[in-house]
Amino acid sequence: MDLIHIAEIIMAGSAGLVLSAVVLPRISLVSFRCRLFDQTGGRKLHTVPIPRLGGVAFFPCIMMSVLSVIVFHNLRWGGNLQDASLTIHLFVLICSLFLLYLMGMMDDLVGVRYRSKFVVQGICGAALAASGFCIDHFHGLFGIHAVPAVVGIPFTVLVIVFILNAVNLIDGIDGLASGLGMIAFLVFGCMFARLSWWVYAYISFASFGVLVPFFRSNVFGDAGRGRKIFMGDTGSLTIGLLLAVLAIRLGMTDPVKDLVFPGAIVTAFSCLIVPMLDVVRVVIHRLRTGNSPFLPDRNHIHHKFIALGMTQRRAMVTIVGIALLFAVSNVLLVRVLSTTLLFLLDVAVWTVMHCIITVRINALRRASGSPDGQP
Repeated sequence: MDLIHIAEIIMAGSAGLVLSAVVLPRISLVSFRCRLFDQTGGRKLHTVPIPRLGGVAFFPCIMMSVLSVIVFHNLRWGGNLQDASLTIHLFVLICSLFLLYLMGMMDDLVGVRYRSKFVVQGICGAALAASGFCIDHFHGLFGIHAVPAVVGIPFTVLVIVFILNAVNLIDGIDGLASGLGMIAFLVFGCMFARLSWWVYAYISFASFGVLVPFFRSNVFGDAGRGRKIFMGDTGSLTIGLLLAVLAIRLGMTDPVKDLVFPGAIVTAFSCLIVPMLDVVRVVIHRLRTGNSPFLPDRNHIHHKFIALGMTQRRAMVTIVGIALLFAVSNVLLVRVLSTTLLFLLDVAVWTVMHCIITVRINALRRASGSPDGQP
């Protein structure tokens, strides 16, 4: 890495942080004046109305930060920072983000049926896969290596839709989705910087910077004084799509990258392993109990930690710590274990952890005289 690009990475992150810190309080003010709240009751864990439009700041602040750094580099140093294919990728990514941004705002304001959400998510995934963000190699996972486009494109669309909904569903307690996103963006940013893939590094660090003020407001803000805000679907969809694209880009085959980061299909998705495995477990549980996989419940990992007696903040810190442990462990172990064995090890550790938690929850419920079962 050279000092110029390091400085530009710092610029991208700082610009995202400053823009987010300026915009978020204005969004909160408008939300209070127009009474645009996430109401209490039902499955909600908060007890007072809180604005849910914090995610409205994410897309414009991230894009303004990234594009400003790209323009600065091209004007200051001459030449283009990105080639033609990267320009196409960036253009399609911006269009897809904007489409999800509009749908997310509509959902946060008036609600959108889940079928319509899946259609829009599928369109965005298809556009990105067709533009070149496509899983083309499994790096030996279950003995699979190169993947033809006829398989890779639809599989990539499914992965994008899956990650979008996984991030959306994990956003259940203060700071969880943003905390997981910050960890993932920081790891992705360092990996892209190590590879000298600067535009992706700018996106990662700008996204990290934008999430910092939101995390502070979401976790430490005083709801009684109007200083707390949620990201809503607008924010979770923005974060989800960016994380999906960055993970897929790292998972795509590249001779240089494969030497620096072997087993990319596992390494790239390690930062997303908590929301991905959690949504799989929840859907299996709903189907096993005869419920619709789209029917909300209180069986997510954060609900289970709260059922153990943890506070929301302690549960959030614990889950983020677990995600960081998975990411670091996979990056280190992929050099000594096969991708298949490492993936199965991740699933086994996750399953055993949940079995232990469930046994503990049931024991606590029996001791207190409450009905036994899943939270």
